[in-house]
Amino acid sequence: MPQLIAQSKRIAAAGNKPKQIEEFVGQVNTGTEQLSVARMTSPAGWVEPGQRPEFQEITVVLSGQVLVEYEGGSMAVEAGQAVITEPGEWVRYSTPRGATYMAICLPAFSMETVHRDD
Repeated sequence: MPQLIAQSKRIAAAGNKPKQIEEFVGQVNTGTEQLSVARMTSPAGWVEPGQRPEFQEITVVLSGQVLVEYEGGSMAVEAGQAVITEPGEWVRYSTPRGATYMAICLPAFSMETVHRDD
């Protein structure tokens, strides 16, 4: 039988400004360890610490722009575009102009496997 996710759960976000994370599927809202799906609403000027996660992350930008820094460069991901980062890659996300985006992590996001910079 299909499982309805009636509502998301808010999760605290890392970074220099308040960012809203609404997890629909994942360890917090559904106890799912295989993947997580969350909607992010991020203000202009938000920057989070760099990270070297153990999970693959797919970021789908719904509005605005997400800047993705990686070892060797950076890329701007615009509304209607997506980016995939692989486990073990160093990345840092920011939203210079603000953005709404979906983050899908395989396996699910966890504080134990994100490995954020100090």
